[in-house]
Amino acid sequence: MFVALRDIRFAKGRFALMGAVVTLITTLVVFLYGLTGGLASAASSSIAQLPTQDVVFGAPRGATPEVSFSNSGITPQQEQAFAAAPGIGRVEPLGVAMSRLTGDGGATSVSVFGASDDLLPPVLSGAAPQPGQVAVSQKVADDGRLRVGDKVSVGGETLTVSAITADRSYAHAPSVWTPTATWSRVTGAKQPNALVVDPGSADVAALDTAQNTRTVSREGALAGIDGFSAEQGSLQMIQGFLFAVSALVVGAFFTVWTVQRKADIAVLKAVGASSGYLVRDALAQALALLVVGAVTGAVVGFAGGAVLGGSGMPFTLGAATVAVPVVVMVLLGLAGAALAVRRITSVDPLTALGANR
Repeated sequence: MFVALRDIRFAKGRFALMGAVVTLITTLVVFLYGLTGGLASAASSSIAQLPTQDVVFGAPRGATPEVSFSNSGITPQQEQAFAAAPGIGRVEPLGVAMSRLTGDGGATSVSVFGASDDLLPPVLSGAAPQPGQVAVSQKVADDGRLRVGDKVSVGGETLTVSAITADRSYAHAPSVWTPTATWSRVTGAKQPNALVVDPGSADVAALDTAQNTRTVSREGALAGIDGFSAEQGSLQMIQGFLFAVSALVVGAFFTVWTVQRKADIAVLKAVGASSGYLVRDALAQALALLVVGAVTGAVVGFAGGAVLGGSGMPFTLGAATVAVPVVVMVLLGLAGAALAVRRITSVDPLTALGANR
């Protein structure tokens, strides 16, 4: 990096400006990664953290089953067929509906889950709900100033708070949990929306064909949450555009820089520097700029994300939130720089001797 370091010292302003651009883009991408993860958790954590392997969606005879909690329904016959299948593991009905919970501390929109005790989030205090009872998440309890034993109204039914659980949410609404029979009474639904299944050695594909159901993995079931795929797709598309912009910006900077240094490169070639050496030197220069800018942006993004996460905004910080944007930014920026500095190989050393005059 003999030439690269001297270039950076010679044009400190230009490289500082370019480094600041890389820092800002990386910071923005880190924020977007954290927001994407936070929104994904707020929309899907109740499903994503279910202790199961597969989720089964159903449809009546003549209809095509689809991965959608709002459009799916499991009949008693379908549930019985899965439960009786040879080699099947656990089969549990799961009901999901949106409702309103009202207590002394006010009212809030909640997602109501009808499920067995085995599917509950970790219980922080109290006990799993029995018929006529409900387990509420920590957020619902804090916002509504609820304690175990309090009475609340859910869907017009009065229930007793039996437990406070770890925070889970569905479609950006905090989740509350109640037995399936109570869930049916509260929501008015006659059938659970889905089955959670550990398939074991059962032939799930044959069951789907025979029962007009569709079985997907727990991760695949997230697409059944209304608006989840569109929300995540939009944010991921913005991330992709930012990465593309970063590669174009870095490539444009080094293209201009290479053109401006054409005479200097010709002199270096005239005194014996090879094209390979000069290309490696220029790429090392780009790598240094990208690493410093991306790491600085990641640090700023991490610090800002910690503040946003503490303010209640759906923002999730993690190793991937910071590491992925840095690595991708450096690699794409380096690719853009590589396309730019290839011009070095076409510089004629005779230019240094005035051959172009």
